[in-house]
Amino acid sequence: MALADAPGSYDGAGSVRSRPTGLRLSLGSVPPPALILLGIVSVQVGAGLAKNLFGQISPDAIVMLRLATSAIVLSVMARSALRDLRRLHSWRDMGVAVLFGLTLAGMNFSFYQAMARIPLGVAVTIEFLGPLTVAIVASRRRLDLVWAVLALGGVAMLAHGSGDVSLAGVAFGLLAAVGWAAYIVLSGATGKRFSGSTGLAIASVVGAIAIMPVGIATGGSTLLDPKILLIGLGVGLLSSVIPYSLELEALRRMPARVFGILMSVEPAVAALVGLVFLGEVLVWREWLAIGCVIAACVGATRFQDSPPEAPEA
Repeated sequence: MALADAPGSYDGAGSVRSRPTGLRLSLGSVPPPALILLGIVSVQVGAGLAKNLFGQISPDAIVMLRLATSAIVLSVMARSALRDLRRLHSWRDMGVAVLFGLTLAGMNFSFYQAMARIPLGVAVTIEFLGPLTVAIVASRRRLDLVWAVLALGGVAMLAHGSGDVSLAGVAFGLLAAVGWAAYIVLSGATGKRFSGSTGLAIASVVGAIAIMPVGIATGGSTLLDPKILLIGLGVGLLSSVIPYSLELEALRRMPARVFGILMSVEPAVAALVGLVFLGEVLVWREWLAIGCVIAACVGATRFQDSPPEAPEA
């Protein structure tokens, strides 16, 4: 979840003030770090659930189901704002949201293609080069060169790791990283033009429509299987809707820098989910590479004066 997408006004501590709702009242009793960790686990369990389906349906179809679920839920949440789009927003605003949606589709397509070829923890680690690059470019400190070299060294170790890591999978992971970096930039631009979750709802609709031809073509009649549709709905909820809600509440009560540091543990969580749910055993060299990328993410986030918007996982 991009920081710019959070509704309300920010106070000096970087939190957000908005009118409490029933959901917020229930989540308000949970410490923000716990919300972030729950969101991370939700995203990775959703990814593991999706990967378990790859033997029955294509990754493209799963991406379509995920984005469609996100589009439907977020559109319902932002329905009042969506009714006034033509009156309140220009075509340039809509163009930014459309570009954001196409980026969302490309990022998810690339990540699921990577996940189909390499272990989940490795795919997430490579994808993290995207937000890490944005953080390093934003701060422009000499120390950031150390974090960049450390992260690149980690990815190089993954690319020359065990036989479970293919070059095609690494390439798709790098494309996903580019998509995530573009996502951060465009989420900020979209958040400045649309309030609350409106921009993300539009982007999700655009992304779902963009991936739909490929998803239907590769998914075929399997998309009519109620079991597949139900699991696809679960993937969408776990990978998008639930973490979106948790991160949104956490960002109201914690600085973005702390958010970024907590998000840095996601590659390790992904590796653990891959081990427990998918039986993906990583060798010590791959764990070391993941540790290098995590250390680079923590370092780049910890020592910057004005961290960029924190992205959705």
